Amino acid sequence: MSLTPDTFAWVADVVRRRSAIQLELGKEYLVESRLLPLARAAGLADVDTFVRSVRSAPHPTAVEAVVEALTTNETSWFRDAQPFTALADHVVPDLLAARGPFGVGPLRIWSAACSSGQEPYSIAMVLADLVPPTGMRIVATDLSQQMVDRARTGRYSQLEVNRGLPAPMLVKHFTRAGAEWQVAEPLRQAITFQKHNLLEAPPLGGPFDVVFLRNVLIYFDLATKRDVLRRVQQVVRPGGYLLLGAAETTIGIDDGWERVPVGRSSVYRLTARRAA
Repeated sequence: MSLTPDTFAWVADVVRRRSAIQLELGKEYLVESRLLPLARAAGLADVDTFVRSVRSAPHPTAVEAVVEALTTNETSWFRDAQPFTALADHVVPDLLAARGPFGVGPLRIWSAACSSGQEPYSIAMVLADLVPPTGMRIVATDLSQQMVDRARTGRYSQLEVNRGLPAPMLVKHFTRAGAEWQVAEPLRQAITFQKHNLLEAPPLGGPFDVVFLRNVLIYFDLATKRDVLRRVQQVVRPGGYLLLGAAETTIGIDDGWERVPVGRSSVYRLTARRAA
């Protein structure tokens, strides 16, 4: 059964107000596929009936479940590859060189919208070859408490580890846990998971040397993109880096970032003018 226009309009409005993500017309199939499991779990026949029940008695937990269902994205290990190559080959060496031989504490990285945790654990695996375990602190955040709780466990199915995780990394950083794979303790200790909404003040744990904000800005309108980037600037160290998705840029949106080509991709460095 297809969604009614009224159902779609209500869901799109709730998601926009809670997360700033824009669900445009044509995304009805996405809404239906994401909310159908919630409808069935509630013993209801279809999404329209489920949404009517939520609207008639809008309990915060039910509304939050709707928002989380529509804002949880697919993810994989070392997704798109290039940002992780740039992190290892350019970003971390540049940051370490700027610190000098005595350093100034661990590298601090924020993985925003981390979903089920593959991105921050991928970051930790890259850093593990460049700095000691005590040389990194990663803050990983997501709008969904369910995703945060899931990521914190560091456990993944065989199907999940098959999605982009190189075999040498699996052998080096995971152990068997029944039918699942468990991320090694040193990597888990290096990461702090928090529930966080990008529309709110930045999370604790900064200032950060690097921020991963990948495949998130594409869902926001221009004003929200500028607002989010402004907040990120508040918690990035002078000379710190921002890594975005392949289809995202700060150019024409926020001039506080300098585009730095690295191989076939680009990273963005906080400009001296803004960092001062």
